[in-house]
Amino acid sequence: MARRYVILDVFTERALAGNPLAVVLESDGLDAAAMQKIAAEFNLSETVFVSPPPRPGLTAAVRIFTPARELPFAGHPTVGTAVLLAAERLDGIARETDAVVVLQEEIGIVRCGVVLAPNRPGRAVFDIPKLPEELPFHGDVGLAASALGIDRQDIGFENHVPTVYSAGAPFVFVPVRDRSAIAAIELQTSNWEAGFGSKKMNVFVYTRDCANADGDFHARMFAPELGIAEDPATGSAAAAFAGAVMRFDGSSDGERRLIIEQGYEMGRPSRIELELVVEKGRLHGARIGGHAVVVARGELMI
Repeated sequence: MARRYVILDVFTERALAGNPLAVVLESDGLDAAAMQKIAAEFNLSETVFVSPPPRPGLTAAVRIFTPARELPFAGHPTVGTAVLLAAERLDGIARETDAVVVLQEEIGIVRCGVVLAPNRPGRAVFDIPKLPEELPFHGDVGLAASALGIDRQDIGFENHVPTVYSAGAPFVFVPVRDRSAIAAIELQTSNWEAGFGSKKMNVFVYTRDCANADGDFHARMFAPELGIAEDPATGSAAAAFAGAVMRFDGSSDGERRLIIEQGYEMGRPSRIELELVVEKGRLHGARIGGHAVVVARGELMI
């Protein structure tokens, strides 16, 4: 059976940057084991499998796999899939057009707003399906530095210290002093469990020292146990990072937009938009946004 697939670069406005994503548009008849094998074959950070909507009001059901396992939620697959499904539905538009794409992911329903225009990359924004929750940090800062191959004094800036947050997937958030410290990272995975509390922990390293004037944070993300040595852009980490931002920086009531740079050290510069919605000093909601560009189409003969 031939199954259409599309490759997109996500969180970028140009091809061959951002985070690559494979979307298999016809996944009927594939079980989880087959999806996992296909994701390993693509060997991208995530592969999405699209199925017909299970009930009215939904655009599609999707499942998300890394090369090693299934995820309940991820940001760049959500953005890329929403842009692609909207573009398939609105093929041939003559002017800028808004669309709504509603995805059923394993974590729940994710509602996405999409903007399409002729000869321009599509853009999607979605409300995060779960507010970030702080979890205990069971690691050791000195050993965390060893696991990253940097000095202990490189970790921390201002009032920021390592924390753990999850908005569907847990991440250790490690603040470092500047981009030179981030660039110096060389993973020592033998120290991963002792440094971060679990061999399976995803690690998001960040600094305020940005490459672009409009950037708010510059970051790298590592997830060796997911089969992702490094990820060029991680929307699920950005969703959880909203919790760390609120803890250390706080925010006045209203909406606050942040730009997270990621992927620069990999040669895959990415731009993730994180919008905080704050009411009475508390995080009431958050949105993740970004662009996506189609770079390839093909068929799986499976």
